[in-house]
Amino acid sequence: MLKPFYMLLTATVLLSSACKDVKKMENPFFSEYNTPFGVPPFEQINEDHYLPAFEKAIADHSKEIQAIVDQTDIPTFENTMIPMNHSGELLDKISNVFFNLQSASNNEKMQEIARIITPKLTEHSDNISLNPKLFERIKAIYNDIENQSYTVEQKRFIEKKYNDFVRNGANLNNEDQTQLRELNNQLSTLQLQFEENLLAETNENFSMIVENRDELVGLPQSVIDAATETANAMKMEGKWAFTLQKPSWIPFLQYSENRALREKLYRGYTMRGDNDNEFDNKDIIVKIAQIQTKRSKLLGFDTFAKYAHNENMAKTPETVKDFLLKIWKPALERSKQELKEMQAIVNKSDDKYTIESWDWWNLSEKLRKEKYDLDEAELKPYLELGNVRDGMFWVANQLYGITFAKVENAPKYNADNDVFEVFEADGSHLGVLYLDYHPRSGKSGGAWCTSFRNGSYSPNGDRIHPIVSIVCNFTKPTADAPSLLSWDETETLFHEFGHGLHGLFSNGHYHRTAGDVPLDFVELPSQIMENWAGEPAVLKQYAKHYKTGEVIPDALIAKLVNSGQFNQGFGTVEYVASALLDIEWYSQTQENPITDARLFENQTMGNIGLIDEIVPRYRSTYFGHIFGGGYSAGYYVYLWAAILDSDAFDAFKQSGDLFNKELAAKFREHCLANVGNYDAMVQYKKFRGQEPSEVPLLKKRGLYKQ
Repeated sequence: MLKPFYMLLTATVLLSSACKDVKKMENPFFSEYNTPFGVPPFEQINEDHYLPAFEKAIADHSKEIQAIVDQTDIPTFENTMIPMNHSGELLDKISNVFFNLQSASNNEKMQEIARIITPKLTEHSDNISLNPKLFERIKAIYNDIENQSYTVEQKRFIEKKYNDFVRNGANLNNEDQTQLRELNNQLSTLQLQFEENLLAETNENFSMIVENRDELVGLPQSVIDAATETANAMKMEGKWAFTLQKPSWIPFLQYSENRALREKLYRGYTMRGDNDNEFDNKDIIVKIAQIQTKRSKLLGFDTFAKYAHNENMAKTPETVKDFLLKIWKPALERSKQELKEMQAIVNKSDDKYTIESWDWWNLSEKLRKEKYDLDEAELKPYLELGNVRDGMFWVANQLYGITFAKVENAPKYNADNDVFEVFEADGSHLGVLYLDYHPRSGKSGGAWCTSFRNGSYSPNGDRIHPIVSIVCNFTKPTADAPSLLSWDETETLFHEFGHGLHGLFSNGHYHRTAGDVPLDFVELPSQIMENWAGEPAVLKQYAKHYKTGEVIPDALIAKLVNSGQFNQGFGTVEYVASALLDIEWYSQTQENPITDARLFENQTMGNIGLIDEIVPRYRSTYFGHIFGGGYSAGYYVYLWAAILDSDAFDAFKQSGDLFNKELAAKFREHCLANVGNYDAMVQYKKFRGQEPSEVPLLKKRGLYKQ
C-alpha cells in the first residue's frame, strides 16, 4: 500500500502555553538537518519538539499564502503558482516525520499530539483551500491557460491545482463552506479515533496463550519457536503466545490441527473493532461514511463514490462495480470448487466436520501438498529476509541499472531499520531507502511505503533527492534462525519495493505532477514487481538455504510455479468481497444512509452470494484502507492495477527478455518518472503502445475461459 504520509494542511493557532516553554529548547526541525543525505535526525527528535514545530510551521505557511494573496500584480504562473508550490516546506518537513512515526512507532504521547494537531491541520487546510482571494488568482490563471505558452507540466499543474480547489469547496457559498469546515473537522477526528482503536485491537487487546504443548500439534518448529519468544517477551516463560500480527496468526491457521484454537485466533482477528467494547468501531465507521456522503453532496455529487471516482481512471462507480462483478462470478465458481476439494480431504480423515472459515487456511495447505506436493514450510528456509531483499535489489539493477549501498551511520527511528543509499547507473546519487521489517508494539499492521522527503526541485532548480521508507510486519528472527519469510511476505516486500521505486524515480518540478497519479494507477508500480519475484531466473538469485547456502532446487521452483494458480478462487473472492463492500459503503445517499454497520455488511455480502466459508479480506470494523488510509471507495484499485501490471509484465515476457532494457526505460519514463504529466491511460499507452488487456491477469489466476 502507498500510504499518505500526512494529512493536508491548516491555519494559525497557538497550541498551548506549555508549547511556548518548549519552543525555547533547540528544535531540530528549525534548522537544516546536519545528517547524511539530509535524513531526519531521529535521535535528536523527541515528542516535545512536535507541537511547537507544528505551531511555527502553520504560522509560516499562513504568512506565505497571505503574501501570495496580498499581491496587486495580475496573477501569473511565476507570482502565484510557483510560490504556492514551494509554500509550506517546514510543515511538510515536520509532517513527514510525525505522521510516519505515528504509524511505525506510535505511543500514548504521539497519540495525544495527534489528537491536538489533527483538527489544527484540518483547519489550516480549509483556510487555504477556501481562501477566496487565493482561488481568484488560481482561477484567473486557469481561465487564461490557452492563451499562454506553458509547458505540458506547467499546464497540468495549473489544471490540477484549480481542480483541487474546486473539489475542496472553493466554489461553495459561505454557508456551505462553513458546513464543509465542520464536516472536515469531524471526519479527521473520527478517522484518527478509528486508527487508534484498530491499533489497540491488533496489538494490545488480544493474545492467545497456549500452556499445553500437546495443543501445538501440526505446527512447524519455527512457528513454535517464534511463539516461545513472543511469550518470553510477555514474561510468560514456558508458554506459547500467538498474536494478531500476520507472522503469528497465519502460520497457526495454516498448520495447527487444533480446530478450537484455530477458531479462537481467527475470531480474534476477524472481530477486531466489533467487540462492543471501548475500542468498537461500528458507530465510528457509520459516522465516517455518512460524513463523506454529506461532504460529497455539498460538492455536487450524490455519493462519495461518485466524487472519488470522478478523478480516477474508472471515472464512475458503475464502471467499478461492473469490473468487479466480471471477476467475481468466475472467482466464486472457482472458490466453490476449491471448497469441494477440501471437504473431500476432511471426509477422508478420521475427524470429519463441515468446513468453517477458520479451517480454510489449514485445509488449503493440505490440498496444496496433495495436488502439488508443496508445503510452504519447504520454501521458508530459502527465503531469508536479507537474501530476498538483495534479490529485489538485483532485479532493480537488471532493469534500471541502479545499485544500493548500506549506510551504517545514518540516523534511525528504530534499531530495526536498514538504510541504503541508492545510485543511478552512472554512479550519481538517486535517493535514500529506509527498510523497517518487523512487528512491534505501537506499529500499525500490514505493509506500506511512504517518504520522509519527496523528490523535487528547489526554487533555483537544484534537485532535492527523495528519502523513501518501506515499513513491513514480517516474521521475526528467533534464537535459532534468521527472519525466514513466507511466500506471501516475499511478494509483499517486492510489492512495497515497487512503490519505493516509484518514489525514487518520480521526477517533476511541481508537487501535483511529480509522480502524482490517480488512485487506480498507484498500485501498478508496486504490483508489477511481484511478477519478477517468482520467476525461476530471479529465484535462483536470492532463494538460498539459510544454513547451507544451497540455491533453491529446480524441483522446488517447479512446484512453486505449478501451484501459482492454487487457491486463486479464495484469494480473489475474499478481495473482491471487500472491494464491493467498500463501494457499497460509499454509494449510500443522504436520503438512505447506513445506520447499522454489522447488518449492512451482512446484507451486502448476502446480496453478492459470498459463501459462509469465506470472510471478506477486510471486514468493515478493521478496514483501515477505507476508513483511515486514503483508499475510501478505492479498494478496487489493486485488482484494477492487476490488469495493468499483468499486461505490462506480459510485454517483458513476450519480448523474450525479462530484463528488457528498452522496455524498462520506457516503463520508468512513462509509468514512474513523468507519469503525472498526462492522464494515466495516456501514460500507460506510451509505454505499452496499446490499452491493457485483461487476458494476462485472468490466465495468471486460472480464471480465463475462451
